[in-house]
Amino acid sequence: MIARIAIVLMSLVSLPGLAATIEEAEAFAVIGEPKYAVDFTHYDYVNPAAPKGGSITLAKIGTFDNFNRFALRGNPGERTGALYDSLYTTSDDEPGSYYPLIAESARYSSDYAWAEIAINPRARFHDGTPVTARDVAFTFQKFMTEGVPQFRIFYKGTTVKAIAPLTVRIALGEAGKEKLLSLFTLPVMPEKYWQSRKLSDPLPTPPLASGPYKISAWRMGQYITYSRVKDYWAATLPVNRGRWNFDTVRYDYYLDDNVAFEAFKAGAFDFRTESSAKNWATRYIGRNFAQGYITKEEQPNTSAQDTRWLAFNIQRPLFSDRRVREAITLAFDFEWMNKALFYGAYSRANSYFQNTEYAARGYPDAAELTLLAPMKADLPPEVFTAIYQPPVSKGDGFNRDNLLKAAALLKSAGWEIKNQKLVNVKTGQLFRFELLLSSGGNNQWVIPFQHNLERLGITLDLRPVDNSQITNRLRSRDYDMIPTLYRAMPFPGSDLQFSWASQYIDSTYNSPGVSNPVIDQLIEKVIARQDDKAALLRLGRALDRVLTWNYYMIPMWYMASDRFAYWDKFSRPAVRPVYDLGLDNWWYDINKAAKLPEARR
Repeated sequence: MIARIAIVLMSLVSLPGLAATIEEAEAFAVIGEPKYAVDFTHYDYVNPAAPKGGSITLAKIGTFDNFNRFALRGNPGERTGALYDSLYTTSDDEPGSYYPLIAESARYSSDYAWAEIAINPRARFHDGTPVTARDVAFTFQKFMTEGVPQFRIFYKGTTVKAIAPLTVRIALGEAGKEKLLSLFTLPVMPEKYWQSRKLSDPLPTPPLASGPYKISAWRMGQYITYSRVKDYWAATLPVNRGRWNFDTVRYDYYLDDNVAFEAFKAGAFDFRTESSAKNWATRYIGRNFAQGYITKEEQPNTSAQDTRWLAFNIQRPLFSDRRVREAITLAFDFEWMNKALFYGAYSRANSYFQNTEYAARGYPDAAELTLLAPMKADLPPEVFTAIYQPPVSKGDGFNRDNLLKAAALLKSAGWEIKNQKLVNVKTGQLFRFELLLSSGGNNQWVIPFQHNLERLGITLDLRPVDNSQITNRLRSRDYDMIPTLYRAMPFPGSDLQFSWASQYIDSTYNSPGVSNPVIDQLIEKVIARQDDKAALLRLGRALDRVLTWNYYMIPMWYMASDRFAYWDKFSRPAVRPVYDLGLDNWWYDINKAAKLPEARR
């Protein structure tokens, strides 16, 4: 961080003898310093001379019914959350750094209790009107009064005020570096458009926005076309140079992934990432591949990874007992699935900080034990004595050893077999639950899991529903179990609250419905120690142990490589960003396109 001014204040802060300072900076980092200096001209992973033009067509599975990503109901269209510029933006080759977009610089207190942000006078919405401090303050208030409840809880006591036409002051209710910086990426929405509309309501038509693309055509539920804003005010800023190169980006919607795959091979859309290992191994063949029209790539990815899990709804009495959750985890035979269904392409998830140093991959050290000791009575004993590892089978399809362990756990939890069905000894309740699935998805792994549960006397009902129903049922927590994608976290931060803290139990990110005082304490410590790398290492690993040993979710898998294919009419920078595929840095290559059949150019 390049601090240019440091003025000692005469007033004292929370403790006698401690004085706050006012500092000024253009860029910020949650941990350490930003990678890029104040005078940087572009990110390392872009080509600043990339040509503009051409188009790219992408695919989405499901449907959409509105253009407001922040509505509390409905199913928003793809990319609608990126319509608006924010004060600052992040880079894709470092975690937790912020660089100016609408903002130019910020004055702030050294304890991160407040910041005064200067707005770039060139910043404009798509209709040519300026972005002002009033718009920033209005946006914050809109989210506080009409946004998701979690926003109001997280920023309770925070004020955002326009103190000059192009200066906005953010004052936190409780000082915190990461909390302050998180507001720097709040999308800035035009007051004149939104003052007569509710943020909580779906939008039937595209809103006035400010980003590099705007919606130019659509058919509700079928497709959305984004057109590059030719006079985009921020096109030459360092954070944008070499990016947003396509004239149009179109998203076509499909109800079934198999249909979408065949459409891709026929040239209906241009780029596809592949999550099915079987598809990758067996179906990416044919004339268009053989002639080099479609390029297939697999790139190792060693950064923090998204992982897939099955979340128990532990608010349901059926799953309130940890022994029951562990038993059902034992019935998930990853080794056989990976061999028989996925061609060995997946790696088993075993941490909520997968592929980072914060994953608890060893025994707890003295610092972790000291941290966890006061909480010992409320923790599973394995937290202190063992390294979490998902159950491993022989991969022969029988999973006998794990099912025997599962049966013993279920018996100890008060369940027994009667007439080949698992029954609660006290209540006579049959052990039966529903797994909510996305219709049209790749769900062949479900049947062997269902079969293993049947061998334990458990009935698993499968309920495929469309994306809109999944969204609604997530919001109302109307499910027993649901697959969930746990987003990669390169380091422990305040986002952990939304996934695990008691006060955010209504968050759709908290799929299991966890409310645990020990987890709350650890997350509070994480937030308080954002500037202390050693403390974060200790806290992250301790939290990882507590979460995994409580069996809130069944670990499924992640891909250690990115698999994607595309029609060979694009070029891209020589360097790929660490934390993203970087598709927004690609460009249309007219020379490559000329080699394709005319209909596919």
